[in-house]
Amino acid sequence: MAVIDIVEWIDRWAGPGQVWYVKRLSHNDTQKTRGHQAGPYIPKELLFRLFPNLNQPTQKNPRIEFSLYIDSHADHRRVQAIWYNNKLNTSGGTRNETRLTGFGGSESAFLDPDSAGSIAVFVFCLGSSQTETHCHAWICRHGIEEDIVEDYVGVLLPKRAIVWPSHHPSMSGVLPQPTTLAQRCYLGPEEMPPSWLKHYPSTREVVGKTVELTSVISGLPPDNRILRRVECEFELFRSVEEFHELPVIVGGFQNLESFLDRAKSVTQRRRVRAGLSLELHAREIFLEEGLVEGRDFEYQAYSEGRKRPDFLFPSGTAYANDAYPQQSLAMLAVKRTTKDRWRQILNEADRVTRKHLFTIQDTISETQIREMINANVGLVVPRSMIDAYPPSFRDGLLTLEDFISHVRVLQGPK
Repeated sequence: MAVIDIVEWIDRWAGPGQVWYVKRLSHNDTQKTRGHQAGPYIPKELLFRLFPNLNQPTQKNPRIEFSLYIDSHADHRRVQAIWYNNKLNTSGGTRNETRLTGFGGSESAFLDPDSAGSIAVFVFCLGSSQTETHCHAWICRHGIEEDIVEDYVGVLLPKRAIVWPSHHPSMSGVLPQPTTLAQRCYLGPEEMPPSWLKHYPSTREVVGKTVELTSVISGLPPDNRILRRVECEFELFRSVEEFHELPVIVGGFQNLESFLDRAKSVTQRRRVRAGLSLELHAREIFLEEGLVEGRDFEYQAYSEGRKRPDFLFPSGTAYANDAYPQQSLAMLAVKRTTKDRWRQILNEADRVTRKHLFTIQDTISETQIREMINANVGLVVPRSMIDAYPPSFRDGLLTLEDFISHVRVLQGPK
């Protein structure tokens, strides 16, 4: 296992001359799909910048070998960056993607099926005429490590990766840009509510503004709507954050302590917002779908003692009424990511035997899904993410729209 912790590791590899690539490992990245060419997918636009000699379109499946150190698991491999390009030079070819391969099978943490869903950090140390480019990597082993990484590089959106530092001169245009809708959510100061120019808005205010900015998609199904709004809200908050923080950064700091205090407040604000905003987006969806708050659902109602599930159906009052049929009760926990944290919901709403969990994490390991099933937890995910889950589990998944229908059936006609 690792001989240093992740904080020390970040400090070690956060200097100049490195390019970070951060992603959540998919089932295709690991051995779970039993693919012939197993290994993490990395965009060719990035690998071509890091390894220019890999960009050989007339050569079939060109490759570059380099050293990769998996520091989280004290492992070292000589791996290959391969451009599978038979679509360009073979009749009937379909592949045009780049991956890292040569990890040696499932004994490598990168090809362990249980690594699916984990955040992985690749730090490419740029070579020179005398040294080759090599890579140090960390696979997050629990939720705390993932929090630390996201505090450092920013929130990892579903099906998105992060290149950091994003301003590195050779990395421009490596990753897809936000959708047109999300780009419209990045506001200039003249477009922000006046009060936002004086102080940060609350998460509720940001979510409310997001709903306003995305009114054009109000007719989309709930699953599409919530993902579009999450992306919009990310850009909206980024614009507010840059308005408040950039002048402070440009103005400089009197000492190191004041800089660290400012950085800490920024990361804490990001984490609190990311966790709370998804709950508020779900609440907006329920209201838009015709559920009445206080009659059909209640947000943050008490169940037992100080326990407060994210959503109780139909209400906290009904839940507290022992005469209310237990089979007509439901609860929904909302968590942006599930690693370790999903077990927290097992102690909420004791009267609800089958608990549901909504997440926008696009990959969860098969082992973790089995643990949820054994604990009688129903997983709710956006419809567009179902294909990212193992086929043997897809029939047991609910979409957000499915869950709303499930609640209506439980409660019966009004």
